[in-house]
Amino acid sequence: MSDGSRARLGIPTLALALAGCASGGTGIAAGAGAVVSGDTGVEGLDATLWIQHAAEYGASTEQAYRIASDMLAAALEDSSWTAAPEQRSDASALPPAIILDVDETVLDNSPFQARLIIEGREFNPQMWGEWIDQAAAAPVPGALAFALHAAAQGVMVFYVTNRDANMESSTRRNLERHEFPLAPGEDVILTRGEHEGWGSDKSSRRAYVAARYRVLLVVGDDLNDFVTVTRSSAEERDQIATDHAAFWGRKWIILPNPTYGSWERALYGFDSSLSPEEKRRRKAENLNTGAGSDDEGLRD
Repeated sequence: MSDGSRARLGIPTLALALAGCASGGTGIAAGAGAVVSGDTGVEGLDATLWIQHAAEYGASTEQAYRIASDMLAAALEDSSWTAAPEQRSDASALPPAIILDVDETVLDNSPFQARLIIEGREFNPQMWGEWIDQAAAAPVPGALAFALHAAAQGVMVFYVTNRDANMESSTRRNLERHEFPLAPGEDVILTRGEHEGWGSDKSSRRAYVAARYRVLLVVGDDLNDFVTVTRSSAEERDQIATDHAAFWGRKWIILPNPTYGSWERALYGFDSSLSPEEKRRRKAENLNTGAGSDDEGLRD
């Protein structure tokens, strides 16, 4: 599939396409008149539709990867350049590499989000595993062209993902389906739990790459793809992003993801035991109405 051919399944279309899968347990049963179920489903509706239908989404990811291509050229020319904070010693003699996150950076999982919305569910591990096993995610616009360009320049492409280790083979099939570069003889898909110490904090895997390669760029959609911010508050996350301001748009390239991420969990204190209603209430408490601001009422 070409780089720009991202699946644009509207919710009724998605439901119709999956209607025949219900008996096998890998899809959902719905007809062309599918409706969103409950408040939990409605919550992510606009964000998912934006990814699937807004021209602005594709433009923003293409823009990010175009910047990445420009910065790759600069990084290759500067032997002192490194994008990994874990790379503290001289790496000028090491071969070049880039680190890409997978979900919502390289592969678009918005059809999975659409399934959750239709069923009125929060994140469901079983459904997530079934979706990954299908290896059906399309490339995020711009991702394939950039990865191929980097590989053509002699740059090793690593995929550092928080998918579990037992999902690596399905992830590989999905990447191979779209002909993403996967270097033979090198484990370039680094999953959570694959080795001891490889938890959800990606710093150990970035350090693994940095020990053998000069890391030119890191590309992701979550602050944790770049630096450790585990269970940090929203205010702490803002400060960490500010502290690394010199990296953004130069060594670190971030893509938009309004559907989920550590940014959202920070708003309810990473407390997964809360009910959907309580999570929603706590998130709503963070809304800024602009009261008392000179900018109140301004909106483009």
